[in-house]
Amino acid sequence: MTEPLLQAVDLQCERDNRILFQGLGVSIAPGSITRVEGPNGAGKTTLLRILAGLNDSYTGDIRWLGAPRHHQLEQFLRNLLYIGHRPGIKPLLTPLENLRALTAVRRPLADATLRQALDGTGLHGYHDVPCRQLSAGQQRRVALARLLISDEPLWILDEAFTALDSHGVEGLEQLLVQHAEQGGAVLVTTHHHLDLPGMIRLRLGRGGHNDDQ
Repeated sequence: MTEPLLQAVDLQCERDNRILFQGLGVSIAPGSITRVEGPNGAGKTTLLRILAGLNDSYTGDIRWLGAPRHHQLEQFLRNLLYIGHRPGIKPLLTPLENLRALTAVRRPLADATLRQALDGTGLHGYHDVPCRQLSAGQQRRVALARLLISDEPLWILDEAFTALDSHGVEGLEQLLVQHAEQGGAVLVTTHHHLDLPGMIRLRLGRGGHNDDQ
């Protein structure tokens, strides 16, 4: 049996005196695509942020490659690509400048490689246009260009399909499948109809407020 990349056992999170989830088990194996589902307010974004190491308001055990994650947090973060439901794009910078800044800390890449990634998401001709002049869908494509140059095995994506047109949706679906086929793992939330081959569904809650994706 393949050891999970990321595993959570007996996970519980409470917010505003309301339990979002409890006794939750999550196992993300190499080669898998897991979609987190549930109504607005069920805690989907909160769960993704916990699993990405961005929220420590929980109880339970989270393990990376079988060992406690907090003992190897640096290694975990080096192997994680997280894209939130906000694209994280600076409007005054161009797509090329944004992508350069997003990759510089971890793995600086040549501009030619970054331009190729932008082309791969349909942004040919927009490399040097300030992002404030781009549509919401084009800004989302700037963020998603990171996937085309990623060497991280674990992708955690929150509402990655937001604002994409049908061509962009199709391209992202193919990219997720390709990543899994190459041994990577994907954890994703989306309001888009997503039904990929072998996809695992993780269902949260039955109700709640509408302030959490």
